[in-house]
Amino acid sequence: MPVHVIEPGALTTVQDLGRYGHAHLGISPGGAADRLSFRIGNRLVGNQENTPALEMTLVGATLEFEEHAIVSISGAECDCTLGACAVPANSPLEVPPGGVLKCGGMKTGVRAYLTIRGGFDVPPVMGSASTHLGGRFGGLEGRRLQAGDVLKFPAARPLTPPHRLKEGALSGWFDGTIRVCRGPQADWFAPEAYEILFSSTYSVSPQSDRSGLRLKGEALPTRRQSPLLTDGNPLGGIQVPPDGQPIVLFVDQQTTGGYPKIACVITADMHRVGQLGPLDRVRFAGVEIPEALGLLRRQEQALQDMFVSLVNGSGGAGRKGHR
Repeated sequence: MPVHVIEPGALTTVQDLGRYGHAHLGISPGGAADRLSFRIGNRLVGNQENTPALEMTLVGATLEFEEHAIVSISGAECDCTLGACAVPANSPLEVPPGGVLKCGGMKTGVRAYLTIRGGFDVPPVMGSASTHLGGRFGGLEGRRLQAGDVLKFPAARPLTPPHRLKEGALSGWFDGTIRVCRGPQADWFAPEAYEILFSSTYSVSPQSDRSGLRLKGEALPTRRQSPLLTDGNPLGGIQVPPDGQPIVLFVDQQTTGGYPKIACVITADMHRVGQLGPLDRVRFAGVEIPEALGLLRRQEQALQDMFVSLVNGSGGAGRKGHR
């Protein structure tokens, strides 16, 4: 069933939760930048969590649907309309044949996810549908969407019922400091470097992208001047180049690098990194690994508990849009 791209938005790509097992080939997992919002969106329409969806950055896309569809918008808050009707966030929505869904600029955060019941039908590359812009593969021809593109989603098939979120389920999930554990080169940094990291406010440089978020603020000093032998780059690692300005390694990061890493963002807070945009301000707080694991376990349990099933299936998917 076709979906026509009328306007592509600023940067819209097909993503899933990433391709794993290829770091030895220099290929990072990639995938959705805010995986929590991506997973929520798929649950809302009754998909498996790894079903391909659209990641829209800064300004969303305008799409025309030839056939009936059930969609949701999750992640960053944006102005979305279906015909003359405003579209609620984080709620399954029925789109009638010929419906035009218009997603505008992001008001909170920078990335919104458009999930569709059944998922977007693109050929997997190395086991994943995610778009790798640097490598020009995956998604739709390895690139961002363009006006005139046609995406397809499968005809109706047995799926779990759509869901809705409980009232206030996402309160506080995207706010607050970003928590980190000490990095693999912690011994390269004097105690004062960690004092600076945890007491300073950094701003996100406009020269940031899905490979890394360059931060501007007080420099982080190292106590070694010799170069680091290139080693593996973890997702969320905070590396410190010679100028002392930290860089948060992001979903499309290089798999190896030669800058020492002072800290690593904990998995439970990576969705917050995925919603940081140019000039946003960010603070860090340190935690130990056992606490980080506990935070992730509690987050996963909260994610399972925040949904209420709409047992009527597609007939009760939520608000119906109008052309």
